[in-house]
Amino acid sequence: MRSKNTEGQQWPHFLSKRSLFRQLQLVADLAIFAGAFAMAYLLRFDFALPPQEIPHLLIQLPYVVLIQFAMLFLAGVHTFVWRYIGMLEMKAFLNAALWSALPVVALRMGLPAEFQQWRVPLSVVMIDTILAFGGVVVARLLRRTLYERKEKRKKARPSNNQTRSVLLIGAGRAGMLAVKEIKNRVDSGLKIKGFVDDDLNKLNSVIQGVRVLGTTNDLPRLVRDLSVDHVVISVAQASRRDFRRILDICEQIPVKVRVIPSMYEILQGQVNVSRIRDVQIEDLLGRDPVRLDEEGMRHFLAGKTVMVTGAGGSIGSELARQVAHFQPSNLLLVERAEFALFNTDRELREAWPELSIVTLVADVGDEARMRSIFTAHRPEVVLHAAAHKHVPLMESNPGEAVRNNVLATHLLGELAGEYRVEVFVLISTDKAVRPTSVMGASKRVAELAVQDLNRRFTTRYVAVRFGNVIGSAGSVIPIFREQIRKGGPVTVTHPDMIRYFMTIPEAAQLVLQAGALGEGGEIFILDMGEPVRILDLAKDTIALSGFKPFEDMDIVFTGLRPGEKLFEELETTDEKIAKTRHPKIFIGKIAAYPEERVRYALERLRTLGEDGPERELRKFFNELLPEAQLEVHNGTATDVEKEFSIAGMA
Repeated sequence: MRSKNTEGQQWPHFLSKRSLFRQLQLVADLAIFAGAFAMAYLLRFDFALPPQEIPHLLIQLPYVVLIQFAMLFLAGVHTFVWRYIGMLEMKAFLNAALWSALPVVALRMGLPAEFQQWRVPLSVVMIDTILAFGGVVVARLLRRTLYERKEKRKKARPSNNQTRSVLLIGAGRAGMLAVKEIKNRVDSGLKIKGFVDDDLNKLNSVIQGVRVLGTTNDLPRLVRDLSVDHVVISVAQASRRDFRRILDICEQIPVKVRVIPSMYEILQGQVNVSRIRDVQIEDLLGRDPVRLDEEGMRHFLAGKTVMVTGAGGSIGSELARQVAHFQPSNLLLVERAEFALFNTDRELREAWPELSIVTLVADVGDEARMRSIFTAHRPEVVLHAAAHKHVPLMESNPGEAVRNNVLATHLLGELAGEYRVEVFVLISTDKAVRPTSVMGASKRVAELAVQDLNRRFTTRYVAVRFGNVIGSAGSVIPIFREQIRKGGPVTVTHPDMIRYFMTIPEAAQLVLQAGALGEGGEIFILDMGEPVRILDLAKDTIALSGFKPFEDMDIVFTGLRPGEKLFEELETTDEKIAKTRHPKIFIGKIAAYPEERVRYALERLRTLGEDGPERELRKFFNELLPEAQLEVHNGTATDVEKEFSIAGMA
């Protein structure tokens, strides 16, 4: 390979610009070590070096410099990029300094007096170590300073945009990172006036050159006195209550509120910390970050063939992203919606170009197609997210809910057992608790089918229940945003309706963690936190869009739709769950059904799902699931009771 100089001429690789710079680095280190050793001798003798000491200096200098250089190399310092040197790299320099001094001291103490010329005075060793390694650190910090100044000049662009004065709320690590990056971007158009933080111990302290001026109670005065245009929330994980309180204060001032990206967005590489954005409804959830058992997750996923069904959906695609982090040997993406699969595949290939990804357009209910996939790829972990989840739609199409949510799940689970898959994870829902809808009942029967399969095969089968996911396809927030874009009104089914919410990444991470924890047969329940009123979500979404609820944008109540509840349940009371070693994952104490009853139910649902009357299907769900409360029109459960009596299971 050949490199070009600035005049377009070619030169050999060993004379490339990068290679020459690395050679200069090595020469500079050697020069600093040699100069530091000579200076140490001069300091030792108050710059009046006796003539008899000069030969000792010249004999000792080469091997001392060689030892120091070798220790610097072994510590990995030469792999560091000079312009990025910071506090984290200081440990390597300290280790190199310590280990280079020890052999020189050992020679001093161990050699007899006749080898005086090889014995470096202890005072010289101490002074030399400080000067030598202090010198190489200073050289690198100087290089970093010059680089940052150069970058500032490059980024500086003439702009007609007026500089905006901002206050940062939160003088923690996230705030420090925000200040650091904003200052390095002279084109940001932001001038930081100060920090605001409710920790009184930080008051008047200075962070990255920015002073903490007061608490959030001081915001009205500070905004007025400093002529602040924006308030930026720079708290890594603010609670919903904190967000709500800050927004209320700023609405009264009034002043525009913005927020730095979440730590999840930054770590995923989606944005950098200086990409300040508007507050979103997800910020108001105030969900705590998920702490995963990294070692357990690697054991669960690394080096394995992992299949994700429903990979084009909100949960399925996020599961695929999370799995990719743990470096599976193959990632199988199964989805019947071609365009959704294309989008997931493209995103994953861009983010993880080295990952082996196999895209499979398939219907999980197609036995021949799924069997061919299992035969060809032999998955070791199956994450089953493919499902029909829209409650009102499934009320109108109950047969489809049975075929996709029950029968396809059972088929996929049987194939997983036949092909000796290690773990099969079913994504379930809180709507399976005392179901009032066909969708909820179908997911509850899917759980029963998975528990039955766990008795028949060596595969570990688990199900994971959770509530609504903010931002998922068909969920309430995207609908609200679309209604607001169209000028309203925003529709809410009932003023008292409440739901549990979590973010898509949190749901996917906890599903994977539950899969790693499962021993087989469990129905895991995720901690969904506090329930949220849908009306409050509607008001917040309207307010964050710049309108006033019921004034600029009306809210209309449409009434409960078929199959909907006012509130969902997760069965997370102490008597109905058992704790796991993860604080956000519980095991539901939900007994499996007898094997014969499950198999009869599956056969009966197969018949009813294909050509049975809708009324009979609903009646059967109510009889099969005593806790179910599906509405049945024009009939009773008498016929279903007779069926169970004939089967000997009534």
